[in-house]
Amino acid sequence: MAKEVVQYPPELVDKELEIAYCGLMHLNPKSISRFYIENHECCFSVPNLLDIYKLVIFREGQAYVAEAVKGPFSFPKVTDETPKNIEICKKYALSINADIEVIYPKIKKLFMLKRAYMIAPTELIQKKILQIRSYARYEEMTIEEIKSRIDNLDFLSSIKESVMNEYVTGFLKTGQNNLTTGISLPYPILTKTFKGFRKGETAAFAMPSNSGKSRFVVSLLCHIAFIEHKKVLLISNEMTEDKMKLCLITTIVNTPEIQELHGQKLHKKEAELLGFKFRPDQDKLDQVEVDKDGFIIQHEDESREDFIKRLEATSQEYKSTCIATDWVETQMDNSIFMVYTSDHTNQELRDIIMDYYYKEGIEYFFYDTLKTDIDNIGNVEEIKKTATVLSTIAQKFEVFIGATLQLAESATPPLSMNINDIATSRTVKEVLDNLCLIKEINNSTYDQYEVTDELDFDDEREARFRDFEKPKVFNERYYACVVDKNRAGAKPRVAFRLDLDYNHWEEYGYLRLKQKPLV
Repeated sequence: MAKEVVQYPPELVDKELEIAYCGLMHLNPKSISRFYIENHECCFSVPNLLDIYKLVIFREGQAYVAEAVKGPFSFPKVTDETPKNIEICKKYALSINADIEVIYPKIKKLFMLKRAYMIAPTELIQKKILQIRSYARYEEMTIEEIKSRIDNLDFLSSIKESVMNEYVTGFLKTGQNNLTTGISLPYPILTKTFKGFRKGETAAFAMPSNSGKSRFVVSLLCHIAFIEHKKVLLISNEMTEDKMKLCLITTIVNTPEIQELHGQKLHKKEAELLGFKFRPDQDKLDQVEVDKDGFIIQHEDESREDFIKRLEATSQEYKSTCIATDWVETQMDNSIFMVYTSDHTNQELRDIIMDYYYKEGIEYFFYDTLKTDIDNIGNVEEIKKTATVLSTIAQKFEVFIGATLQLAESATPPLSMNINDIATSRTVKEVLDNLCLIKEINNSTYDQYEVTDELDFDDEREARFRDFEKPKVFNERYYACVVDKNRAGAKPRVAFRLDLDYNHWEEYGYLRLKQKPLV
């Protein structure tokens, strides 16, 4: 008998079973009518056995095999050793009292696993196939049950299996698990609340239209990329790349924690950056002409290049801004990627995420704004399906996916917001891990609220609350953030102080309505 060809893992090799089957076929060629193996199923580990089997089809058992079964096979190769090898097979089958009713299901199941293993698209699916062979009740499984198991391998490879009582002490001691090791947000209270952005989870931030959803997302992206040093992908169906890039520049120029990295202390409005407006140094005022707001004027007949040369010579503010933007261009190992797509299906959304997951190794994603796919425009209930797609990806591939949602324009007081204030389907909450509802506090009601910075109080009555500070500048405002869902536990209400001109978001503290004094 020829030497075994190594092409299958040991778990799927049973040379004795193959020899017994071939021996039985030659002992009773008529049995080929019922117990045949089709050409595409033949996965013999020893090449000589395939030729021995084909001899039954083309010679001893040709009168009993259907032409459709015989057709795909090539003619067997016969050598001087073939008759001796056939006798070896027959004698082995007789020596173990082999029964074709028993042997056939075994070899059929084994060959099905071999073929599935060889055409499996991933190592994970191959591993699942090998596991089938070692099932405690494998011998009891029918051919149909094996086929069903193989057909469901794509699904089975998507589920996460474990033995719950394995690695229990290590889990406790190390604390290195998805419940405690999420990356931080730029906001201490929300970081504590959600235990960070954790892989395997989804989170949504809902705001009314034109309240700064996309700007809020950019502040999160910058923190993830430049503070946490993680690559991140933004999928946008609202703001284009140019608008997002301008917002990115505004954020990295004005955010204190990022200023610590590029070393430039600046305070530049987005409108100033867009208008390319910069102030001159105090000792250069006599060298330039400025407008009523103190910005250097570009002459009507002056090219952009010449204007830039003058800015470089007269404005430290300009030079500092360029140092910050030059710095961000060096941060390619923790890039912020962006895909803009106004129309897409759920499958196309999934394809975008998986493309960047595989080619860039990205594990943090944001989708701005969560909407129904193009095939279901107008059907708000379909948004749950889109959220389910994102949740499934997050769990299966252990990535974090954040999204923004549209909050309805309503008269609901900020601290009374709930899922009914979502502009789309309320059922989207069911599939999200975390959900925040964010809304501006009317400046005429500031005196109704109070905040505290005490993050670790167990009893709200023990915390020291303070009144709202009046806005320091014209465009400064306060937002209320109601944590409506949190799989990690607590659902606090938080105040933000922000200025969208600078895309500066500051967590202002735990928020509540002022308490009436006890009588």
